[in-house]
Amino acid sequence: MIRGYPRHASVMPGATLTLHVATDSPRFRVAFYRWGDGPVLMWRSNWLPGRHAEDGAPDRDWDWPAYGFAIPPDWPSAVYVAELEEEGCKRVFDLARDHGAALFVVRGQGDGKGLLYKLPLATYHAYNASGGACFYHRPPSSSEPPGARVSLRRPGGGIGGTVWGAADHYDAGSPRQSFAHWDARFIRWLVRNGYAPEFCTDLDIHASPELLDDYRLLISAGHDEYWSEATRDAVEDFVAGGGNVAFFAANLCWWRIHLVDGGAAMVCHQGGQRGALDHWWPPSGAARPEDMLCGVSYRHGGGWWDGPRTTSGFIVQQPGHWIFAGTGLARGDAFGRDSWPPLVGYECDGAPLDAFDARYGAVLSSWADEGGTPSSYQLLAAAPLGPRWQELPQRERHGPGEGVHAATLGIYRRNGSVFSAGTTDWTQVLGCGRDRHVDRITRNVLDRLGQEPVRRDECNPAVRVL
Repeated sequence: MIRGYPRHASVMPGATLTLHVATDSPRFRVAFYRWGDGPVLMWRSNWLPGRHAEDGAPDRDWDWPAYGFAIPPDWPSAVYVAELEEEGCKRVFDLARDHGAALFVVRGQGDGKGLLYKLPLATYHAYNASGGACFYHRPPSSSEPPGARVSLRRPGGGIGGTVWGAADHYDAGSPRQSFAHWDARFIRWLVRNGYAPEFCTDLDIHASPELLDDYRLLISAGHDEYWSEATRDAVEDFVAGGGNVAFFAANLCWWRIHLVDGGAAMVCHQGGQRGALDHWWPPSGAARPEDMLCGVSYRHGGGWWDGPRTTSGFIVQQPGHWIFAGTGLARGDAFGRDSWPPLVGYECDGAPLDAFDARYGAVLSSWADEGGTPSSYQLLAAAPLGPRWQELPQRERHGPGEGVHAATLGIYRRNGSVFSAGTTDWTQVLGCGRDRHVDRITRNVLDRLGQEPVRRDECNPAVRVL
C-alpha cells in the first residue's frame, strides 16, 4: 500500500512541490499527469527510497516523509495528479482511486483577460475521512475556534483518500465529493471546446486575493460548499471591481470555515446549544446570507441524496435573455428533464419565491431582499422541488418543507456579473452531452462573461522522463 498528500496543493511553475509519501515498498516513483481532455503524462521520476509511516489523527498534520519535486517552468497551469507507483506493481490511471495518488494545481501567471477555474479544496477535505473522521463522521472537536477540525495534511482532498457519503444513484463510479465526480468532467468539456482557463484552489484565493485581479471570469463547478471569510471577501470584491463569476454549481457557500495552524487544518462549527455558528445565513451564525454572493441559496432549494430523483426540469422564464441565445427555448419550455442524471441535481440552490405556477411562472418573494437576494437578480429559469424531496430546509419566515422550494437559474449584476446554475449536476449533464440546451447555455455564459472588458476602478501528449 502506498499513499501520499501534498504539503501545499498548489504551486507556481518553476517552484518545488513537496509530496509526503508512506509506503511498505522499498522503492517507489511518481508519475505526474496533467488533466485536460483526459490524462497527459508529463514527467516520471526516478526510483526513490520508500519509507513506512503510521496513519495520523484526522485533525493533525500526519508529517509523513517528505520528497521535493521541481516543477518545470514551462508546465501549463492545470490540475495535476501525482500517481505513486510501487516497485513491481502495475498501475492503471484512475481518477477515482482512494489511495496512491495526490492532487495539486500548477497556478497560472494571469494575463488580465482570461478564465480562472477554482477547485473547492475545502469541500473536498470536509468529506475526506482519511484517519477515520471528517466533518460528517466522528468529527474531531476544536475549542478555539469552536467546532469540528480536520487536517489538510493527510491523504485525500479530491483524490487518494476515503470519501464519506452515499454513492450517486446515477454514477456510482466516483464519490460525489471528489475531483473525478465534478471538476474533471467540466475541465474536460472546457478543453474539448477550446477554452483554456488557468487554475487555482479556494485556499489560494484565501491567501492571495489579489490573484483574481488578472482574470475576467472566475469559474466554479459541482459542489462548492465550504468557504472562508477571506475567500468570500476576495470574490465579492472581485465582482464589485468589475470581475465576473460563473457558478455551475450548488450548495454554494453554505458553511464558513476557519483556517488554523498556518493553513494546515480547518475548523467549522455546525451545531450546538446556540445553533450552528458557521452557517453563513442566520443571525445566530455569520449573519451574512450566501445569497449576497451567489444570488441564491440551498435553503430555498433542497437535497435528494439517495435513489432516482423526480423533476420536471428547469422551466424557462425569460427566453429573450442572452443566456438562452441559440437554444430555441420559449417561455414555459423545460430543459434538463430527461437527461441522465436529471439536471435538477442532488443538491439545488434557489432564490426565494412566493409562488410558482405552470401558466404564470415564478414570482420572487416580496421579502427576498431580507435574505440577501441582490436587487438586480434576474430569475431566468426555475425547477420547483416537490414534497418528495428528501430535504427542503428551513429559512427566514419558513420552517422545513414550508413555502415554495425551487432550483433557480439566474444572474445578477453588481458592477461585475454573477451567474448561478442552481444545481450540482450541471457538470454531469454537460459532460455526457445529452442536452444541447445545457451545452449552449454554458457556452453563452463563458463567451459573454469571459470576454467582457473588466470594468475596474483602476493538448499535446508530451512526456518528460528523468
